[in-house]
Amino acid sequence: MNPTQQQASLSEAERLTAVASLGDPVRKRLFELLRGSPHALSRDDCAEALGLPKSTIRAQLDRLAADGLLLVEFRKVGDRTGPGSGRPTKLYTVAVGEVAASVPARHYDLAAELLAAAVERSIDSSVDVGDALAQVAFDAGKRLGADAGTIHQLLADTGYDPQPDGAGGTIMANCPFHKLSQEHTGVVCQLNGSLLNGILVGCGDGNHSIEPDAELSHCCARIVPVR
Repeated sequence: MNPTQQQASLSEAERLTAVASLGDPVRKRLFELLRGSPHALSRDDCAEALGLPKSTIRAQLDRLAADGLLLVEFRKVGDRTGPGSGRPTKLYTVAVGEVAASVPARHYDLAAELLAAAVERSIDSSVDVGDALAQVAFDAGKRLGADAGTIHQLLADTGYDPQPDGAGGTIMANCPFHKLSQEHTGVVCQLNGSLLNGILVGCGDGNHSIEPDAELSHCCARIVPVR
């Protein structure tokens, strides 16, 4: 079965399971390693590449395979063939191309919910829709932050893919609203900034603030320490 056939066979529930599986950092690294490899890799190959114990790698590879992200084959490797050449090696390759495009996660459902709520509030209260969006997104961020407790954990769980910027701050290497932000940059960036500021307040985090980030390769905002 080739990757396209495997991808088409996944139900929506299976796709969600696959994306959730990549929430684990080790499984995500393994998937990215295999996705970038021109050939199938063994457990030992992966352990050496990532510098992790073979027992850990084996368990995570099998989990990725069970979740439909990897294909498994058994094949003898090396030049030796015939009797005495050893047992076939268990090899792994990426099975589902579309999941790769969904990781880190996109959250268009959240954006749609906030935009709809903002329009409704604007109509009901006769306030500017931009002001309504800022308030709706900020309130949603406060609720998310209060539930999560820490902003970095919430950002990881929500698909922002937070990464150190090398200067004490944090960039969001992924935009959960990527496609929308390309087509409606001003609106989505306003929503995003208000949401992130609300998250900080909800987490009770007074040590960081949100600033614009002009780097187009990732999110429009970054986290910086309060000086």
